[in-house]
Amino acid sequence: MDWKLVGQEWAVYYLKEHVTRNSFRHAYLFAGPQGIGRCTLALRFAQALNCSEPQAPGEPCGTCRTCVQIERMQHPDLTIIQADRIGGNIKVDQVRDLQRSLSLAPYQAPYRIALLLRFEEANPNAANALLKTLEEPPPKVVLLLTAESAESLPPTIVSRCEVLRLRPAALEIVEKALMDEWNAPPETARLLSHLSGGRIGYAIQLYRDPERLEQRRQWLEDHHRLLSASRVERFAYAEALSKDRNILRQVIESWQSLWRDVLLRSSATSTPISNLDCRAEIEDLSSLVDIETSYRMLVDLQRTQGLLDGNVNSRLAVEVFLLNLPRLPATPILLPTA
Repeated sequence: MDWKLVGQEWAVYYLKEHVTRNSFRHAYLFAGPQGIGRCTLALRFAQALNCSEPQAPGEPCGTCRTCVQIERMQHPDLTIIQADRIGGNIKVDQVRDLQRSLSLAPYQAPYRIALLLRFEEANPNAANALLKTLEEPPPKVVLLLTAESAESLPPTIVSRCEVLRLRPAALEIVEKALMDEWNAPPETARLLSHLSGGRIGYAIQLYRDPERLEQRRQWLEDHHRLLSASRVERFAYAEALSKDRNILRQVIESWQSLWRDVLLRSSATSTPISNLDCRAEIEDLSSLVDIETSYRMLVDLQRTQGLLDGNVNSRLAVEVFLLNLPRLPATPILLPTA
């Protein structure tokens, strides 16, 4: 079975070697941005460890009952711990429940697997509680953690894990994979490879869910209108947007991507833009604002995202950002229609 980790072949080879040589560690940390394949890599590794009919050492069949259950995250020896939402918190009670389950012998597979997703969202008590398990893991237990970066976790956690730092793949590799493996039309594959920034998982999500692309388009149109909107209109938008924190995070991410492209165009760099379908608006904005303004918008958006991660009042955070948004003359929306 091909692990299907586009751009992360080195990590696949590394983990296969651990299985083949029976030298795998008791804990691994897969670090990298969301959508890069952290969870998929963890599940493939779990399959490689527990497959009942492996094609070769480190090569799970993908079709036996164990592989199918792990793929669906429903195997009795696979325990998944995560916050109830992105930006939420992994609580100490979740870790304690995990520790109780890991103290039991595997139910039907060779190893019990604990998959702790987005562990940077663990509160300090939860992270401290996991330390004991990392220091003295029960036999036949493998812990797999995922996080945005190793630096986002306490050093005491990181030092007890084998760390694999995953990096975005080249855009051309993602584009080719989308066409060859998922039959995406060339133009769509090129757009998604750029929007994903080389994160194959995110590119696949966008391809499988066209509504997400349409929603992104709507958020960029909203941003375009806000540039010429009054303060009252901006405050009204902030009030509506702040009602759903998860949606708000996605909006901020789409605006960050837009302003990054504007900054790239303003600085005349050869680095490719992400929003290929918004070239006209990006060119327009780069002609209306200077490099300092583009950079300030990126910094403000990053600060806003940081405030949201810190659980501040989301409406207030968005209002502050929108107050600092440049006031530009109204122009026709240059985004392409769906």
